[in-house]
Amino acid sequence: MILLHVVTYFQFLTLSFCFHPIHVSVTEIEFDEKDRALEIMMRVFIDDLELTLQNSLRQPELDLLNPKNGVTTDQLVSGYLRDHFKIMLDNKIQKINYLGHERESEAFIFYIEIKPVKKWKTIHVENDIIMATHNDQSNLVHVYVKDQVKSLRLTKNTPFDKLTFEN
Repeated sequence: MILLHVVTYFQFLTLSFCFHPIHVSVTEIEFDEKDRALEIMMRVFIDDLELTLQNSLRQPELDLLNPKNGVTTDQLVSGYLRDHFKIMLDNKIQKINYLGHERESEAFIFYIEIKPVKKWKTIHVENDIIMATHNDQSNLVHVYVKDQVKSLRLTKNTPFDKLTFEN
């Protein structure tokens, strides 16, 4: 279900990107009550993330698709996400487990999990990826809990926000 929402939205964004630059990521967070987990998919344009990592690591030659010196894409990305993507549930910081990635056209899809998760009411999301590179970066976050969907638009001026659910 999440993948369908993300693919449809990113197909629209890809078409929009052809006409003018757009700096956006889309994150889908689904609460799986049975597995007591938050299942997270984050879609990011490869060129924006690569430029951000080149700047932050001071490595202008960095090729995110084919990194050198024994470093993998997953190592570069997991470290960056650990610093720039955080979740708190009911004011308790959660450990983010980076599971991996796949490439789809102009974007990476990152798979992240938080487990185990106890029942919660408030989710606080901080996502400032790419904001150091692009001032107009928007990081959209959609949170799915049972039949409820709530969304956030995080920007340089508001890189974190919270949502409350009645579970």
